[in-house]
Amino acid sequence: MTHLRTTLWGVLPYLVVVVFVTGTAWRYHFDRFGFTTRSSQLHEHRLLRVASPLFHYGLLFVIAGHVVGLLVPEALTERLYVGERLYHANALLVGGAAGLAAVTGLGLLLYRRLRVPAVRAATSRSDRVVHPLLLVTLLAGLTATASGVPSGSYDYREGVSVWFRSLFTLAPDVNAMAHAPLVYQAHALFGLALFALWPFSRLVHAFTAPLAYLARPYVVYRSRTPNGLPPHPARPPRAPATRRTPRPRAGR
Repeated sequence: MTHLRTTLWGVLPYLVVVVFVTGTAWRYHFDRFGFTTRSSQLHEHRLLRVASPLFHYGLLFVIAGHVVGLLVPEALTERLYVGERLYHANALLVGGAAGLAAVTGLGLLLYRRLRVPAVRAATSRSDRVVHPLLLVTLLAGLTATASGVPSGSYDYREGVSVWFRSLFTLAPDVNAMAHAPLVYQAHALFGLALFALWPFSRLVHAFTAPLAYLARPYVVYRSRTPNGLPPHPARPPRAPATRRTPRPRAGR
């Protein structure tokens, strides 16, 4: 059991970091133009118009909550006069709402992928693994957030957060994570699996999307004729014909 704990919480995170970094470098070297979501907006956009903002904005708030919860020590929040009840109430309201928005948006995206034939046909093998894994990770995080609110329950900032910050010192506190409830351990393992698969899936678009999408040009497309060929480009208007005046012939 001790060896298993050391492997899961003391060795596995560093292996995932190695796979994440080397995999991203490999992907950029051989497929730098593939850092994209392979957008299917042209096939169906009504569901996408609702699902995509729900998922992405909800996920941004979820990530921000993880940054605060894992990297900010409890002593610092106490110095800022943020009590335990206020902190957990904020985690439940803001974090829970963000998690529900991300789960709802992802559920709609998955429904759209299954419902629209063209989008379903464009689903890759990595999508079939990453999308369910992402959904399970979000659900586990929601469960962990709800379970940590009642008074006297597990405080992840004294366990999971301590373990996470210890990884940066290259001296992981294995016991801090090993004694965490099962839902927190499952959430952490699902998250590590996501980061291991990240370079080999469409998740890599997160490296370029925030900046590239702000400056990307409009997508211009044109309809096709019934015979399947693109229409001929419009010809420029001809200049009006000028009437030539006959030249007088020289007399003989």
